Amino acid sequence: MAITYELHPQNPQKRTVEKIVQQLRRGALMLYPTDTVYAIGCDLEAKTAIKRVRELKQMSNDKPLTFLCSSLSNIADYAIVQDFAYRQMKHLVPGPYTFILRATKQVPKLVMNPKRKTTGIRVPDQAICQALLAELGNPIISTSAHPMERESADLDQPYSSRYELFDALEGVVDLIVDSGEEPSNEASTIVEMTGDEPLILRRGLGAEAVSEFELAESSF
Repeated sequence: MAITYELHPQNPQKRTVEKIVQQLRRGALMLYPTDTVYAIGCDLEAKTAIKRVRELKQMSNDKPLTFLCSSLSNIADYAIVQDFAYRQMKHLVPGPYTFILRATKQVPKLVMNPKRKTTGIRVPDQAICQALLAELGNPIISTSAHPMERESADLDQPYSSRYELFDALEGVVDLIVDSGEEPSNEASTIVEMTGDEPLILRRGLGAEAVSEFELAESSF
């Protein structure tokens, strides 16, 4: 049974953040709020925990996992950011955007796409995420959390409340972080930044701001 920690959404209690991070360093999996949907996450450096995330989400090893960084400068430690990408990303972070970038050697192989060497990175505009990142000192895995019986429907059948999600996943995660707020049911906007120009792969929260840059858009 997962342990539930309550954190204030704007001013997370430092002692509680410290307790959560201690367990993340030991390989714990958590269910936690982001600036988009609730996510399942762990310490980027915890290989066993990353394997558990993949098993839980039934994700093959060739599908990259998204992770959270604290800032744009922190992204540069884990990804190759070209000049055009940096110029546009600095207007969008922090915020509800996932950037597909070429990974550096600091990204574990378990996280990246093994063929393309790419990964998804976000900088969340959310106090709890930022507090956890600051205390941990490492990026945090962030993959959207849905009741497993709804996974095939993705976000077309969102959970009715965070409590429904807690009930569905409390047996498969170690920690639940409750902000006291209902999260959005809309996912992040995904922007590919590995080519010569950005490419919108998925429209989600904040898509209007991305459109201001007149980026190319995937036909998928």
